[in-house]
Amino acid sequence: SGAISAENRTADRMIAGLQKAYKSSGTRAVVIRANSPGGSPVLSGMVNDEIRRLKGEHPDIPVYVVVEEVCASGCYYIAAAADKIFVDKASIVGSIGVLSDGFGFTGALEKLGVERRLMTAGSHKALADPFSPRKAEDEAIRQALLNDIHRQFIQVVKTGRGARLKDDPTIFTGLYWLGEKSIPLGLADGYGTVDSVARELVKTDNIVDVTPSDDLVDRFAKRFGVMLSAALLSQGDSGPQLK
Repeated sequence: SGAISAENRTADRMIAGLQKAYKSSGTRAVVIRANSPGGSPVLSGMVNDEIRRLKGEHPDIPVYVVVEEVCASGCYYIAAAADKIFVDKASIVGSIGVLSDGFGFTGALEKLGVERRLMTAGSHKALADPFSPRKAEDEAIRQALLNDIHRQFIQVVKTGRGARLKDDPTIFTGLYWLGEKSIPLGLADGYGTVDSVARELVKTDNIVDVTPSDDLVDRFAKRFGVMLSAALLSQGDSGPQLK
C-alpha cells in the first residue's frame, strides 16, 4: 500500500513476492491485494512487465487483483496486467492519466536579495528550473512528454483489459470511479475480497502470504546493483507521476 515511489521500495517487494509465489510448489493462483493512489510510471511499468512475463512462463497460474480502498493511476497500470480485477462497491478505481507538478519562484530570490548564478550547456537543460520564467517552448516539451507517457498508459490498459473495456471517452481522461461504476466500464470484473477470490475461483482456503521481508528486498535490489522500488500492491521530481 502507499505511493509508488523509489523511496517506498515496493517495486522490489512486489517483484520479489511475485517471483517467490510462482516458484513455490503447489501455487494455483496469485492474488494481489491492491491499495495505492499511484506514483512512478517507470516503476509501475516494471511491475506490469514482470507480471506479464511470469504469466507467459506459467500460463496455468492466473493472477487476480483485489482492490481494497483505492487502485488509481500507477496502481491500475499494474493491475491491468492481471487476468481479473475485483473491487468493493466503494473502492476508488481508475485515474488513467499523468501529471507533473511543481512551484515557480520567479522573482523570489531577487526580493530576498539573493543573486542566482545558473550556467547550462544545452538549450533546454534548465527547462524545469523553478527560478526561471516559464517559456512556451519548454512547456510544450514537457506537455509532449506527459502525452507520450499517457499514450503508453492507455495502451497498457487496452492490452490488459481487451474487449472487456467499454468504448467510453471518459475512461482515459484521468477520472476515477467507485467500484460499482468501474465494473460496467470494464475496468473491473466483479466484486471480491482476497478470501472470496481464493474460495470461489481458486477453490481453496489455503492462502499463503509471500510478501518478502525487508532483508530479502535488499538482497533482491543489490543483486541488480540499484535500489528501485515503490509502494504499491502487497501479496502476494516532481517528474511525471501516475496519480
